Amino acid sequence: MQTPPTPLDETRRLRSLHSLRILDSAPEDRFDRITRMVKRMFDIDICLVSLVDSNRQWFKSRQGLDVCETSREISFCGHAIIEDRPFIIEDTLEDPRFADNPLVTGEPHIRFYAGHPVHGPGGHRIGTLCLIDRLPRTFSQTDVEMLKDFAALVDDELATNSEINVDELTKVANRRGFVMVAEHLLPVCERNNLAVEILFFDLDGFKKINDVHGHQAGDKALNFFANLLLKSFRKADVVARLGGDEFVVLLAAEHLNSNRGLKEMDKRAARETDEIYRLVRWSVGKVPYDPDQHENIETLLSDADLRMYSNKTLKKKSFA
Repeated sequence: MQTPPTPLDETRRLRSLHSLRILDSAPEDRFDRITRMVKRMFDIDICLVSLVDSNRQWFKSRQGLDVCETSREISFCGHAIIEDRPFIIEDTLEDPRFADNPLVTGEPHIRFYAGHPVHGPGGHRIGTLCLIDRLPRTFSQTDVEMLKDFAALVDDELATNSEINVDELTKVANRRGFVMVAEHLLPVCERNNLAVEILFFDLDGFKKINDVHGHQAGDKALNFFANLLLKSFRKADVVARLGGDEFVVLLAAEHLNSNRGLKEMDKRAARETDEIYRLVRWSVGKVPYDPDQHENIETLLSDADLRMYSNKTLKKKSFA
């Protein structure tokens, strides 16, 4: 087994990592939504945001793995941070550096590894976004480009204070956080022929909830609706509160089925017995992303917003 070499900028690299004060912090959805999305898009066993400390690698986000850290001495990511390019091992048993590594011969039985460095202040390579599988696999140039795109998204999150991108009340992404994710995701999906769809939600009669039951009840309704979206759609889908009583869900996959999430919302809402929760109703506009029609995420949002208002207007007429 070959232990990872020490980067030439190790002192500055560690100073950059520690300045973020992120080691041993609680899980955050802004990182987890990236690893969930990457795991699904690559159809991989494990996806990690791994940060390489002085003697360990610690996982800020992990999908498909129970442990939160391993020794740096046996880490793959320790090798991946040496150069600013993807580090790919298509079959560990064919590579003498890793064939007898404890992470190969024992759990999690790594046979494939692909990692791309992620960066802290000053551009230092502080860790990786990495993919792990228990079977060997090939990794195309298209795969490499997609991994680089998602690693850049992790870079953006590392460079941004979490409060800026998260809605204070509901703890889902706010408009800024949503736009940042979507701006990275749309070109990735376009290059890889993945379908994208946006659902734009607006609560019906929300002002009445505030006026009759008070603003605390209004906050309760907003939290309920945010959780309803999170529970009804897939974990890899991006849920955000744009502001007020407006929410969005962004779906990306080879084959989309947003109707399944909408039906699940109806089922879950129908089972609620809480007085405030039962008052929550919504209108929704659904729009597939078309690069010929949608110049950017804002034009896509605008289109979905118009569809939502059409839905709301139609409902008002039916109840008139």
